[in-house]
Amino acid sequence: MKIIAGNWKMNGTCASLESVVHDLSSVETNNRIILCVPYTMLGVKSDKIAIGAQDVSAHTHGAYTGEVSASMVADMGAKYTIIGHSECRQYHGDTNDTVRAKAEQALANGLIPIICVGETMDEKQAGKTMEIIESGVRESIPSDVNSDIIVAYEPRWAIGAGLTPTSDEIAAAHTLIANTLTDMGLSGTPVLYGASVKGSNAAEIMSIPNVDGVLVGGASLKSDDFIPIITSVK
Repeated sequence: MKIIAGNWKMNGTCASLESVVHDLSSVETNNRIILCVPYTMLGVKSDKIAIGAQDVSAHTHGAYTGEVSASMVADMGAKYTIIGHSECRQYHGDTNDTVRAKAEQALANGLIPIICVGETMDEKQAGKTMEIIESGVRESIPSDVNSDIIVAYEPRWAIGAGLTPTSDEIAAAHTLIANTLTDMGLSGTPVLYGASVKGSNAAEIMSIPNVDGVLVGGASLKSDDFIPIITSVK
């Protein structure tokens, strides 16, 4: 069983989500399917597909115009939230400390956080990939976690660029993450891969050791693109 999570980013409508959820409801799979969508679509219901948000505030409530708290996301019936996505780190200034605070809020409100880590192109070229990944895991995950979490490895240089690391690069990153999680007492935590995942490469990526699923961007927006990823593995 793998975890197949879709990230719709700033795309879609309630109608388009309902259409995709309808299509996915007839897909026979043992995999766990999650769709992380804009806040405006969190009210869409599904018996088979889990709905999640793409971010939550680091604050519980208050005068933070434009932010949405974890309790509000949970109140809408969502079960998951992405935290620390590469675009939130790039455009909104999220740091490991910010991500940890948001993850704490998610966990306190019964949400399962999908905590993202990964290196930029500059960090990759400087030979800091492993250092950035390990510090991202250690610093972004709250201490004393006693609820489910998911970690996603996103090579930030590949997001939206149509680039994919080699199988060896993915394997090395995921092995490091799995070993780091074990050292933190979080052995067995699922680790997803996310960057330029599509139907043609999903099965190969998910066959790599320590890859427990994928975090899919644009290919999750349309059933015709997303279903082949879901059905590429049992």
